[in-house]
Amino acid sequence: MSATITTPLTSALVRGALELERTAHGLLPHRLPARARAQNSDPQLALAESQPSGVRLALRTRATAVELDVLATKRVYRGAPPRPHGVYELLVDGHPAGRASADDGNTVTIDLATGATETRPGPVRTLRFTDLPDRDKDVEIWLPHNEHTELVALRTDAPVEPAPDGDRPVWLHHGSSISHGSDADGPTGTWPALAARLSGVELVNLGFGGSALLDPFTARAIRDTPADLITLKIGINIVNLDLMRRRAFGPAVHGFLDTVREGHPTTPLTVVSPLYCPMHEDTPGPGAFDMDALAEGRLAFRALGDPAEVPAGKLTLTVIREELSRIVTERSADDPHLRYLDGRELYGETDHAELPLPDGLHPDGATHRRIGTRFADVLRTTFPDGGEKTGGPAA
Repeated sequence: MSATITTPLTSALVRGALELERTAHGLLPHRLPARARAQNSDPQLALAESQPSGVRLALRTRATAVELDVLATKRVYRGAPPRPHGVYELLVDGHPAGRASADDGNTVTIDLATGATETRPGPVRTLRFTDLPDRDKDVEIWLPHNEHTELVALRTDAPVEPAPDGDRPVWLHHGSSISHGSDADGPTGTWPALAARLSGVELVNLGFGGSALLDPFTARAIRDTPADLITLKIGINIVNLDLMRRRAFGPAVHGFLDTVREGHPTTPLTVVSPLYCPMHEDTPGPGAFDMDALAEGRLAFRALGDPAEVPAGKLTLTVIREELSRIVTERSADDPHLRYLDGRELYGETDHAELPLPDGLHPDGATHRRIGTRFADVLRTTFPDGGEKTGGPAA
């Protein structure tokens, strides 16, 4: 690349992250702020929030070539099929224009039987995107939704400045691994990313694999983050972790909503119940890896709970939907900007017959596209004219 220009990586170039941490190598995007991270002791959430689902570089430039140095951290699960490399997707004026992967980096090996981990340091890799159109344009580089990524250096063959903010409304979404991206084809193929692009809104994705658990520090992070629409997808992780009983669930939902409303008293807020998932529709958690499938080289999950315990307060997806519908109905009498969406409208029993969940729990790329297309209609209903950026947390 001739006439190389190195542009410092700063928060002005990054969208979708709540905070950037300066590391020994560069910048690590976080999707929870330091205060929330300090109150978390769960390694799963620590891993999930540092995976940059929905995070992207947003540039304005005439450059025809872009190089991005990254240090990826890859996970290897002993006894499970190898995970594909994370994908970096480049868009020019909103249109796909290149994909790349870092084929090496740090490696964390996890023993599924014992939980033991082993870390091996690896090298920084350079991603190259070339033959971009020679004109002023908006360039986005979406980081892998499922791979811890440190941003090390950005080089181009023409000057770079931050892409203009514009007046697109900000959609903040919180959910589970399905919202995080699970088995989507790439970072722009997760259902929240697709819905945001189709409806013309700016995405802040707080989908955390295994970690949509009504944590108070997550509610406070949402409370303090500017947004014009908030959606909360609640339920699947609470069931498959067997985290709480019906008695605790309702007050926990109320408390989460109360905290969010402290910062966003009139922001449109939609509570989304779980998508259809046969494994937990009427069978409570916990969920676990299917060891027989792993022995065959397949990744799959199964429910270990007993349906007979539901009357005693154990939670299933059916119970979760009943409770969420009841809570939203009660609260909406005093909160006209609160609504409920049954997740089966996004992916229901008929969809499952056509597009089953490959591992029994997570959607594949085609299913992400279906969910994202349907949710784009929800966003268009909220912002029928493309929307206007109206604000954020209350002062």
